[in-house]
Amino acid sequence: MKRMTGIILTLILLALCTSFALAAEGGNPKKGKYLYKKNCKSCHAAGAEGGELTPLSKTQAQWDRFFEKKGQACQGHAKISEKDVKDVQQFLFDHAADSDQPETCG
Repeated sequence: MKRMTGIILTLILLALCTSFALAAEGGNPKKGKYLYKKNCKSCHAAGAEGGELTPLSKTQAQWDRFFEKKGQACQGHAKISEKDVKDVQQFLFDHAADSDQPETCG
C-alpha cells in the first residue's frame, strides 16, 4: 500500500512539474515586453477599457489559467501573430507577482 501511495504521489508531482514547465514556454520575454507596450498597454492601463493588466496583476499559476481561458482573446483585437502572443505571454509569466523577477510594464 505504501508503494502504491508513493507511486501515485510521484505521478501527481510529475504532472504538476510538467504543466508548470509547459507554461508560457518558448516565448522571448524581452520581445514580449516590447510587444506588450506597443500593442496591449493602451487598453490595459489603469482606467482603460481592458482594465489594468501588468505582469504583477497575477501569479504564474494565475497567468497559466488566464492564458488557457483568455490568452487568445486579444490576438484578433491587437492583430499580432501567434508567435508574438507567445512572446507577450512569456513576458507576463516571467515577471509575475510571485516570480523571481517581478516587474511592471514600465
